[in-house]
Amino acid sequence: MKIRLAAPLQSDSVVDGFGIRTVIWTQGCAHNCPFCQNPQTHDFNGGCEFDIEEIKEEIKNLKKQDGITFSGGDPLFQVDATLELAKYAKSLGFNIWCYTGFLYEDILDMGKKNPHYLELLEYLDVLVDGKFENALKDLNLLFRGSSNQRLIDVPKTLKYHKIVLIPESDNIIGSFKEKKTELYI
Repeated sequence: MKIRLAAPLQSDSVVDGFGIRTVIWTQGCAHNCPFCQNPQTHDFNGGCEFDIEEIKEEIKNLKKQDGITFSGGDPLFQVDATLELAKYAKSLGFNIWCYTGFLYEDILDMGKKNPHYLELLEYLDVLVDGKFENALKDLNLLFRGSSNQRLIDVPKTLKYHKIVLIPESDNIIGSFKEKKTELYI
């Protein structure tokens, strides 16, 4: 299986989720949000194709990383490859974040036609959903660009069958304890 990436894996990110993370920048996005931070990732023919096994090897060799973040582009346009990498990263104890322009509710609907969307949710710790909206841009938001985007605690959302958001507060980072396998509030 192949995945199209916009860039090599980026280690040591502290702005793409809690902890020190490695970002997998997927290539391809049809949302085309005006003023997107990463417009170079929109072209589905851009970037480079990589074999999934090659990316797994890179993930296996990561040092001092708390988690993996899928961003882009939109990782859900390559759901099969994203799912395969999420499963592998989770098996190694990483927590998993995913940024998407789709809403959580859209993903549930898409899962009716392709169950891989629903399966991917089972491997995510946090989903940042929603298109970037420049009119709602707020530089004070935690790990997102516009106030319509949500930080969804996916395990709790799946457990309670309703969307559970990660709360916003001035001391949010201090209220989280992060382990490689689970995010605790």
